[in-house]
Amino acid sequence: MDYYFNTKSHSSFEQTVQLVTNALKAEGFRVLTKINIRKTLKDKLGIDFRKYKILGAYNPDYAYKALLEEDKIGVILTCNVIVQETTDGTIEVAAGNPVASMLAIENPILIDIAIEIQNKLRTVIDELNKVILKIETPKSVFMLKHKNLV
Repeated sequence: MDYYFNTKSHSSFEQTVQLVTNALKAEGFRVLTKINIRKTLKDKLGIDFRKYKILGAYNPDYAYKALLEEDKIGVILTCNVIVQETTDGTIEVAAGNPVASMLAIENPILIDIAIEIQNKLRTVIDELNKVILKIETPKSVFMLKHKNLV
């Protein structure tokens, strides 16, 4: 089982972060934290790193259900979604697979909750693909129609 699922975008980094935030909100998640890894590594270690943000997403309904089942679940409660710039200049979005995380805890009810959250996160990625496709389609159509101009 993969510990994440992902997609790529040719949209700008910041536009993709906003698209992800909106898609998470539409599925009932709140982004509690935005960790700018690039800035943190530069400020703390003087290291130049690619654009990389970790969005700590939280769904209060599912968090409550999980806390009722396991009081220490808070150590892995937020769903992390990353947005990073890859070496080829595209932007990758990856969401952690909550089912993979919950397999370490022997509680079938938590697995059921994780499957529900997994479905919501997959919807976020699917919706992001639809939005990205809409944004990129005009350019792609232009390039196909005018391939000898490019």
